[in-house]
Amino acid sequence: MDSINKLAELFKEFPGIGSRQAKRFVYYLLSRNSGYLENLAKLTLELKRQIKNCSSCFRFFPADAAGAAQCALCRDAARDSASLMIVARDADLEAIEKSHSYNGFYFVLGGTVPILEKEPEKKIRSKALTGLVKKRAAEGLKEIIIAASVNAEGENTADFVAKLLTPIIAQFNIKLSGLGRGLSTGTELEYSDADTIKNALKNRS
Repeated sequence: MDSINKLAELFKEFPGIGSRQAKRFVYYLLSRNSGYLENLAKLTLELKRQIKNCSSCFRFFPADAAGAAQCALCRDAARDSASLMIVARDADLEAIEKSHSYNGFYFVLGGTVPILEKEPEKKIRSKALTGLVKKRAAEGLKEIIIAASVNAEGENTADFVAKLLTPIIAQFNIKLSGLGRGLSTGTELEYSDADTIKNALKNRS
């Protein structure tokens, strides 16, 4: 296999990228000068060195000189500690933040639970989630919002998370809610505009 097809195979592993798009990416790179490619390679290598997971919400954030284990959001004392929003990916968290309609804390699952998955607990950060919820519950957590995309896999993930957290919710009398009207069926949360997200949060149930 030549370099074009090898690189195309790598691009096909990106979410939502098919064979045709993968080849377009490769040919685009071939049209760029060597400086562009060198900078792309450099930045790609630096990702793992300069970006790390928050020890609390598990979102990716730039490492700082102080070596903080938590991201800026989780260190923000002004945020509402009574609320925790669960999202599938970093892109969903960023979409919520851009809407300026939520001021609580987050937890990033790191993925979704496919329908008919035999080991759903291994597809997301199940243990880390239950551990965080127990810790937050002892500190006064009052509401958990499951912010899932309105599609089959998103709903399956939301159902699994709800069942996973049921014992803790019952023990600490925590309200469990999901996004309400505002998100159309089939909608990916990360692609929703700010007004849509605001309405979905306002009408959560």
